[in-house]
This record gives sequence, structure tokens and C-alpha cells, in this order.
Amino acid sequence: MRFSSPWFVASVALVCATLASAKVPRVAYPKSKQAARIRNKFKHSLAHRHGAERSFTGTGWQASAPVADAPFTNIWAGLSDDEAADVIAFLHNQPALNLTAAGNSTAWDNSITVVDTLLPNKTDVLAYFAGKASKPDRYARATIWFGTTENPWIQEFQVGPIPITNSSTYASLDWASTKGSAVQRNYIADDALVTEYCYNVSASVQDIITDLINGTAMGGASDDLDIWGIDPVWHPTPETTTQWMTFWRIPSSIFDGETLLPQGLYFELNTTGRDPSGWAVLGWLYADTYYNSTNAFRAAWEAGELPKLESNVEGDWIGTDYMGPNTDVGANSTMWASEKPPPVQVPPGGEDGIRYKVDVENKYVEWMDFTFYISYSRDTGLRLFDIRYRGERIVYELGLEEAIAHYAGNDPVQSGTAYLDSFYGFGPYAFQLLAGYDCPTYATFLNTSFHADEVSTTHLNSICLFEYDTGYLIQRHSNDRYLAVTKNIAFVVRSVSTVGNYDYNSTQFDYTFYLDGSIEVIVRASGYIQSAYYYANGNYGYQIHSGLSGSMHDHCLLFKADIDILGTSNSLANHTIVPVTETYPWSHGATRNSMRLERSYVASEDAGKIMWSENAQTMLMVVNADEPNSFGEPRGYRIAPGKGGGMHLTVTNSSNLLNSQSFATHDLYATVRKDAEPRAAHALNNYDVANPIIDFADFFDGETLEQTDVVLWFNLGMHHVPHTGDLPNTVFSTAQGSMLISPHNYLLHDPSRDTRQTVRIDYDDTKGVETVKTFGAEFSKGATNLTNTVPDFWAYRGDIAVRKFPYDPQHPFNNTVSIV
Repeated sequence: MRFSSPWFVASVALVCATLASAKVPRVAYPKSKQAARIRNKFKHSLAHRHGAERSFTGTGWQASAPVADAPFTNIWAGLSDDEAADVIAFLHNQPALNLTAAGNSTAWDNSITVVDTLLPNKTDVLAYFAGKASKPDRYARATIWFGTTENPWIQEFQVGPIPITNSSTYASLDWASTKGSAVQRNYIADDALVTEYCYNVSASVQDIITDLINGTAMGGASDDLDIWGIDPVWHPTPETTTQWMTFWRIPSSIFDGETLLPQGLYFELNTTGRDPSGWAVLGWLYADTYYNSTNAFRAAWEAGELPKLESNVEGDWIGTDYMGPNTDVGANSTMWASEKPPPVQVPPGGEDGIRYKVDVENKYVEWMDFTFYISYSRDTGLRLFDIRYRGERIVYELGLEEAIAHYAGNDPVQSGTAYLDSFYGFGPYAFQLLAGYDCPTYATFLNTSFHADEVSTTHLNSICLFEYDTGYLIQRHSNDRYLAVTKNIAFVVRSVSTVGNYDYNSTQFDYTFYLDGSIEVIVRASGYIQSAYYYANGNYGYQIHSGLSGSMHDHCLLFKADIDILGTSNSLANHTIVPVTETYPWSHGATRNSMRLERSYVASEDAGKIMWSENAQTMLMVVNADEPNSFGEPRGYRIAPGKGGGMHLTVTNSSNLLNSQSFATHDLYATVRKDAEPRAAHALNNYDVANPIIDFADFFDGETLEQTDVVLWFNLGMHHVPHTGDLPNTVFSTAQGSMLISPHNYLLHDPSRDTRQTVRIDYDDTKGVETVKTFGAEFSKGATNLTNTVPDFWAYRGDIAVRKFPYDPQHPFNNTVSIV
């Protein structure tokens, strides 16, 4: 489930969200036209909430990393507050756009929804880095809602150069669309009217609702039922819009476990056009029986034909608080084990022991042999650029492209739900991380910002950087004379986004760097499942509570990995271990069953849609065939699934997503990099899934992949059939996936030899230890102040928002609404 926000128009899943909901509203992509739907208790003046605070750049609670000096300005950085304000003011000065200030706009106005950085073309960036061209001009991309028509649309524009000058212009961002147009028809522009319509429908059968599910959904403050349904909407014909809605019980507690409380009653709407007088209720579904009108549904109820099914009601089972162990502590123990403090990691020497450097302003990081830049966007969150290992760029760009949560079930709402999460955005939900839990207390923290509906919002401490001991060695060997061991120390860049009911963790997100030159991309999911009513749902999930079924679904997250090995002329090598029956010169004519390595290259994009091989027998590497090592082997980096084994959507021809899921039908893709193909998906695709702004399938046009700029796109995620262990929350330990990008014939020796975190102990069976070699490494000594590792929970501050139009830098917080 995905919730609406103070700024954006709610997604179709929420068009009937209750006015009285107890949960915090969430952000959907376009702007909100219905601030009245935010409960008063969430309306805070930022001037009151944050007092006189004006500076919110910094690195966190406890530790400040040593300062790095970025070799270049971060040209991928998000827009600053002033840049966003300039872009918005510039667009308001364009008469042809006929813009209304977002704070005053309605669904029938034109207004700005999102402004963000338009990433520079790689071609221009590399020329600049090589000293062959000047620094690329900086541009913004702006999304504008056009509501002053019977056929509203939403459109993305390129704006710049910035800073804004007399030479700055704006133009439709058509060049980055596979259909040649950055325009999307908006079929869900009037969500406030649909909300009102839904409650009128519910009120017309309130007596039946009271009888069947003992709740109220009238659109009033006393409602205890919510109404929302499918996402995205359906189009039985190109000009017809239909959607299914269902009822959910609203928790009265702080716990937002509404997605655990479906009530099993559904109705179908035709919401074609902008005039509610032309809308209609098409039918009702209850107890797996469809009624083709409200009159037919009422007649069945009055005739006593509707069974009384069990209602899902709130209880302690939806809360995440400690409930206590159910086993005896034992006679020899004086306290529960979980009451004792767990082990903690501390940096030796406090801040002086931090071994990485950060340029906070440029979000540039140095750790051991790695350097890279951090970027952040409203749509896809955390992204890394110009990742270098030992001075050589190995990855130009690494980041999330899109995340699908595709559901299935016997009822039309679960069957009709397939979220495209960039529509909601990962940036708006990257809330502050909790030191000591999300990240160690010694981590370095960075802020993130996004600019939506002419408000700039900063999430404090929403990225963390830290080094840690993985708990297993990078290398070990021993015999009867010596023991050699090397610690496996890793460095993590982490961000967490809570998109609706789920918290995605790790890139979405962990990007983990290892001493051997490897990078691991990890995604994990936790939070409340979106459940289904149990009736007739046995083929789609387990019954996990009295009236509840786990709603089976796939999480499929696509990442982009633009790998560069010693330049941009690369190939995708395929080395496969195959079984063979061979006769050898030494086998005296007899055959032997064995295996061998078959080498080939993925010749073109036609072969660039790839499934991971059975039994993991295939190795795929991006290599530079023109740059072999001293043994003649092409140097490269291998890509291979780690946790979870890689995945793609189970439903490769989704009735819900149509042409907007073409990136999720295979595990891995390889394409030729083009400036005009920067993204594999688009946040606006959700508006019209049959006609997406970017259809990834159009990337594949048979071009050669041999010694060209190869881009890999890989899917991570999990096939999730919720069970009783998912109540109240899914746990990260079982819901995770990862991808490893590792050197392959790239180095000439085991890289563990290049770190002083190595010890060799020579010993004799009778004499004991004879020699210890530590190779000059220092070790932690002295006392540790563990008080510094105790989390300061009272330091948690939330977000900061700044009104951008009209922009008053002296009073940026006045009359601003927070999203938390």
C-alpha cells in the first residue's frame, strides 16, 4: 500500500483514503490537491517545530570524518534550495505555462510538482574529466501538472542552464523518452472527487456495511473504515478508466497496521472523465460472489443470502512493541538474555580512529583504495558516481532505477495491485536514520533533500557512512608451521526509505565496499505486509490470522551498473563451466567425464536479455578485450548474484503493468550506453502503463556489445509469500537480495596481501609460537568509553521544509507543512 501526501495527488491505490485516517499521509508522485485530507495533528509550522534553525548541513551525532578534497565539484549533486527556487521562479515567469502557485492550486490548475537535477550526459562528463572540454552546463528537470483541460496531462521539462540567466530556456524533455514525448495523460487527476464519490457509495450501503463488517465509512471524523484499492488504474478501452476499491479497518493505536486489516468487501467503479455525474458503480464482490449493481447487492443482503464472515480487527498483534519471551529464563540466570547489552563496534581512538574521508559539500568519499561521489534524487534515492579503485574508474554510475511490488490474489484488489515505487519516490521517504540501530553511533551522517510542490524538504542524517568488521576473514590459511589471517573490513553507504507500508533497507539500500575491490549492492525489505482477506484465497497465500491471508507478491528492484574497465570500450564475456566427455592423449583411448570452461562474448543487444544459469555455472564479466593482463587474460569485473540468487518478476506479462514492466522479465540485461537512454524506467509511467514515457524494451535494437560502452541492468528482490512470521512486520533477515561486482583477472594477486590487517604466526608443535608478524599494523589499546556508543534517541529531529514560491530566504519556514 502507498499513502498520499500533503503535496502530491494520491495514487490510485488511495483515491478513496479516509479523511479520518490515523496514519501519516505518504507521498505519491504528482502534487496533492487536497491538503484537507491531512489530519490536523500532522500540521506543524516548521518555524514552531524547528525554531530558529537555519543551517542543516552536517555529518551526524557522534563522529565527524576527516575532510576529503574532491578532485571535481559533484556535477551530479541534487539541486540546492536556491537553485530550486530560481528554477521555480523562472517557470512562473513563462506566460505560456499559465502556472498557479502550488500552495494555491487545484486539480484544474497548472502547477509545478517536482524539480530535480537533470544528470549531465556521460559523454560530456568524461570529456570534462579528461580536460578536453569545459565543465558541463547544469540543468534541472521540472515536472508540471496541466489540469486546465478535460484531458489533463503531466509533462517533464529540461530547464537551464542554471544558475538562471537571460540565456536560460525550457523545453519538453522528449529526447529522454522512448516514445519521443515526455507527456503522460493523467487519468487520476480528480482524486478528491473520487474520494467523495467513494464515501457517497459507501454511505448508500452503510446499513449493509454495519451488518457485515461492523464499521463506518461515511467520510467523517468518526469513521473507523478506510477505502482504497488498485494501483495502477485499469483501462478496459483506451478511453475508459475503471478501478476496484475495498474497505480496511483504521487502527486506533499509533501502529499503522491498516494493511493487516482488510475487510473482504469490494466494489468496482467506472471513473472515466472528470465529471462525477458520469461515473458509476459497476458491481460489488463479497464472499467470492459478484453482484452487478448496488441494487443486486442490496437485494441479496435483504434476502439473507450474504454470509457473516470474520472481520479483521485491531489487537496487540499489529503492534511492534516488545511483548515478552515465552520461555523460562532458567534457574541460573538473573535476567532475560535480551536485557543484557549486545556487542557493539567502536572506532579505535574515537574520531581519530576513523579511516575514511568525506567532502560533505560535494558528497565525495575516500576509503582505502576506493573513491566515489554520492547523489540523491526524489525518484530513486541514493546513487553513486565515478567509483574508482586504485585510481581507475571501474563504475561510472550505480543506482536504483525502479522497484515493482506485484501482488496476486483471488480478490480484484490484490490481483489488480502492482506498485511502481518511483512514482511515489524514494527520496521523500528517506527519513532520518537512528544512530545505534540503523547505523553505528560512530557513523558519519549526511542529509538529503528533494523539491516537490514548490517546497524543499531536507531529511536530516538520512545517509550514513561507516566502516565495520564483517565478522569473517577475507583470507585464512594454516598448516603445521604457520597461521596467516587477514581481517575482512568493509565500508557501507546506507539509506533507508519507507515507501508506504514497507521499509526498504540497503541500497535501498547498502552499497558495501570490500578490501578485495568488490562492491556489493544489497536491498532488504521490512515493515507491514499488504495482506488479503482470507476468504477463497488459499491458492494465493497462507492463512496467517483469524480473518487474514498473506498476499503473495514479488519485490523486483532494477539497478543500473555502468561499468567501465580501463575506459569505456568494453565487452560482456560469458565463461561457462560445462560437462564434457573427453578423450585425452594420456587416457589410452578411454573417455572421461569431466568439465571444461567455454568462453564466448555476448555479441549484441539481441542476446542481452539474460537469465542466471542453472547451478550458477556461468560467469559474466565486463572486460576490456584490448587491455589484457600480463598473462593475456582480459581484465574485468564479474557480476554475480549474492544473497537471494537474483530474480525477475514471476508474471512476465502483467495485466496490471503492460509495457511498463519490460525491465523485469529477465534477471540481467546488457545494452549499449547512450546519452538518450539514461533511465530504464520513469516515475510518470504509472499514469499510463500501456504508453510509458520509457519502455525499456525499446532499448534492444541489435547493436553490437563488443568493445563498446556496455551498461548492465540487474534485478534484485524477493518472491514473498507471507507467513505467520511476517506478523506484525517482515524481518530483514529473510527478505533480502544482493549483487556482487568483483575483480576478475583485474588484479595480479590476492588483494588481501595489500592490507596491513594481516597477521602471520609461525609456530612449532613443541616450542610454541616462534614469530609474530603484524607488518606494521596498529592495534586498539586502552580503555573505551562505551557511553559514547549509547544512542541518543532524543536527538531524532525529522525533516525540514522550505517554501520555494514565493521564496523568502529570510523566512523560509513560515506556514510550511511537514510530512512527518
